[in-house]
Amino acid sequence: MSIFGLLSEKQVFGETPSAVIAAAGAACEATDYAVLSGADVNAEGAGKWHLSSAAGYGDVCVAGYDGTRKVAYAQASASIRPVMECPDAGALKALGAKTAADITGLTEAEYGEYPQDAASRELSGELDRELSYARLRRTGKTFDGQYTEYIYNERKFIRASYISEAPHTLSNGRTCKTDDQVWIEVLPVKWLFDEEAGLLVSRRILAAGISYCAGGFYDGDFAKSGAYAFLNGSFARDLVPSEVREMTEEERKQYEADMKQAEKRNNPFGLEFGQVSEEDIIRGAIESDIAVFLHGPSSEGKSARVKQIDPTCEIIYLRNATPDSLNGRSVYNQSTGEMIDIPPTWYKKVKEKCEKEPDKLHVVFFDEINNALPSIQGMAFNIVLDREVNGLWKLPDNARVVAAGNDMQDSIAANQIAAPFFNRFAHVYINTTTEKWLKWAKKNKIHPAIYSYIAYKRGETLRSSYDGVKPNADPRKWEMASKMLYATGRPEMLRALIGEDITDEFVQFCNQPVITLEDVLAGDYTQREIDNLNTAERYATTMGLSQVEDKDIEVVREFVTKLGEEFRAIFESLAAPGEQK
Repeated sequence: MSIFGLLSEKQVFGETPSAVIAAAGAACEATDYAVLSGADVNAEGAGKWHLSSAAGYGDVCVAGYDGTRKVAYAQASASIRPVMECPDAGALKALGAKTAADITGLTEAEYGEYPQDAASRELSGELDRELSYARLRRTGKTFDGQYTEYIYNERKFIRASYISEAPHTLSNGRTCKTDDQVWIEVLPVKWLFDEEAGLLVSRRILAAGISYCAGGFYDGDFAKSGAYAFLNGSFARDLVPSEVREMTEEERKQYEADMKQAEKRNNPFGLEFGQVSEEDIIRGAIESDIAVFLHGPSSEGKSARVKQIDPTCEIIYLRNATPDSLNGRSVYNQSTGEMIDIPPTWYKKVKEKCEKEPDKLHVVFFDEINNALPSIQGMAFNIVLDREVNGLWKLPDNARVVAAGNDMQDSIAANQIAAPFFNRFAHVYINTTTEKWLKWAKKNKIHPAIYSYIAYKRGETLRSSYDGVKPNADPRKWEMASKMLYATGRPEMLRALIGEDITDEFVQFCNQPVITLEDVLAGDYTQREIDNLNTAERYATTMGLSQVEDKDIEVVREFVTKLGEEFRAIFESLAAPGEQK
């Protein structure tokens, strides 16, 4: 059995540190599971991790967030970045570890499994639902003696508690508070191989909340410490992957019967549970004949979301509307001496579309409703409330109302909406995240250079602040920039849309050497070109390749593997986030 331990002060901060520290630095990311267990981390997820060396006065040495030397009380709970004895490459092979060349120049090995990353919100919802229906299979293994391991779609998970008193945002974007339950995926552990020292060093802080020294005074005898007992006890056992055997036919029949019974008991009304998107709520309101109000700053794509549901929706810009254009008008007929009521143009169009396609829902979209005059808002309110225009013309049965506007804090021209009007709507607050924008950009053929840049910057430049003096970036501006780039091929021109600073950075990004999607699909590259790419260039290449269509994904996946496992992981998260393969 291998012996587990921690790096020493000399191996981290000495004149000749471990090859792993020399190549990758002493700063270290903590897994979500370590964070849940009490790891001391900063906002970026970098954590303090304990060493095996004493620091005098009974304390213990620690590597800080930035990788500098710190000191901690020995009685405090420890954060563990394990190391594992591995004398040579032969021993590494004997372990059965999967190995690959790493960008640090060292060998990266996959050995063992341990809880690491939080499941996405959508997947967490699925897991909660499956657990409530008793449909999650247990592997028979527990972690830390308390967390049951489940298997779902051939992936393994535990449901762990957040123990810290201070809230923290996990890698899935969820901010946790004390006692929250979080689904954590059990994943292969990645190690960097220090061949000279005969050690495998974990890439990340894996565990926390460990009692380093029960007596509170640490004299440097690591073999007698609580950390050593944990590493070579429960950690060593937990690291061994669980074996999930196939069920027998009898077990399968019983399992399916139990699931069916549990679903009946836990869901007597036959409802469907799980996460829903903004688009799901909008579509659901439209299908339910409930007027829906879309909130959000300008350029968040409110009208685009409506057009996804009804591409021919009738848009009425209430900021520019007049009583006649919204409510129709009355004219005098000289031949009869009577007044004739003429419906507004938009109503005629909607009525014609609804009569032509009676089995289809057609949307009337009141845009910029907050920016309309109170009198115009009042007319719109009557249309929403009574489903009729000017008290004369009924909306067709298959017509639906959607409204949109900027909130008061987002527009100086916005007017307060009266409470009765506000309460007539279902309300959806639009938030265009980087992930959503990239998915939309991929579908709508946004210029690959822009897609790659936004992905490379992790959305930092998707928006910039508006000062009323210079152009600023936002999702709509980037769509315009894509059109300009396709038409002109001149990235410097984008300064008229997104401002000089972001344009300069975008130009620098476009000037660095990358291997494009077209190059990969055509096989137009050499191994030497791949080897010559630095880390930033490999990252930029990976971002661009994530635009790949499903039919070509295997070709690109094979290429990205040549860039390194880290970049393949990035590619998988962007290009194929829903794949279970």
